[in-house]
Amino acid sequence: MTEYTNTETQALTRPDVTSPFIEISRADWARLAGETPMPLTEAELDAYRGLGEPLDLAEVSEVYRPLSRLINQYAIAEREVHRRTRGFLRRSDDRPSPFVIGIAGSVAVGKSTVARILRDLLARWPETPDVQLVTTDGFLYPNAELERRGIAHRKGFPESYDRRALLRFVTRVKSGAAETMVPHYDHLTYDIVPDECTIVTRPDILIVEGLNVLQPASMQHPLAVSDLFDFSIYVDARTQDIEQWFTTRFLRLKDQAFSDPESYFKRFATLDDEAARGLAHEYWKGINEPNLIENIRPTRARASLVLRKEADHTVQKVLLRKV
Repeated sequence: MTEYTNTETQALTRPDVTSPFIEISRADWARLAGETPMPLTEAELDAYRGLGEPLDLAEVSEVYRPLSRLINQYAIAEREVHRRTRGFLRRSDDRPSPFVIGIAGSVAVGKSTVARILRDLLARWPETPDVQLVTTDGFLYPNAELERRGIAHRKGFPESYDRRALLRFVTRVKSGAAETMVPHYDHLTYDIVPDECTIVTRPDILIVEGLNVLQPASMQHPLAVSDLFDFSIYVDARTQDIEQWFTTRFLRLKDQAFSDPESYFKRFATLDDEAARGLAHEYWKGINEPNLIENIRPTRARASLVLRKEADHTVQKVLLRKV
């Protein structure tokens, strides 16, 4: 792994014996990008912007450019560990396992945008040109199965996912399988699409993005998918800010995707804004906030790195796990 310069190291050495994380301000974090090129243009950013989520070149340059550099160094270090282990075992036929990154956080916090930006930035590094991204939506149980189990109202909670299938998928990728299939989830119909899948083909880096990807193991599930991650990110923000972002996104969807006759939520397309805000608040308080408080936020401390967002969606603080 490339060493940091003296200036860069100063931002990573603030003494804090009470936390497993080093707290880094945005200004200090931005300096850690060093000479890393900025490969994206303003026009390309349009492909990353989520519904109602502001994003500009400064955010990519000051937050995600240094993050891609850090992860690149972790991936290089992991390959060196593999090389040394292979030498110790006197084996010459093994290729390095894909480097797996988990990205977790609440509904509407912007983790999908983070995942897409990192996918493309990491692919610009010569050591990791093949970066593939999957979301855990494909491992949700079909709506009919959720109804059968009586948990349709808890869609997005840990029990609504086929965790064994997700674990098998990541295990196959880490084991170097040539092809591994992911069920296809359609956000328009809000359901798994039968007989459709995405194929992951032995990437250099696999990014797994989802609400509950940092869940720990349990007696019922003695191995967790997070145990297979080489690096993990938690996208964090204040609860009231996330609720506001969720409401803004709901209103935009009402005027756009919900208007599609194929949409699962087409019945909401004719609501006026006041009624839509009330319904969004109901969904937030009844489903998304409880899931955040009970299941998602408790996994924050398990991440390798936490991106702390402010009300305007900008990352103003980074917490990096001490090593």
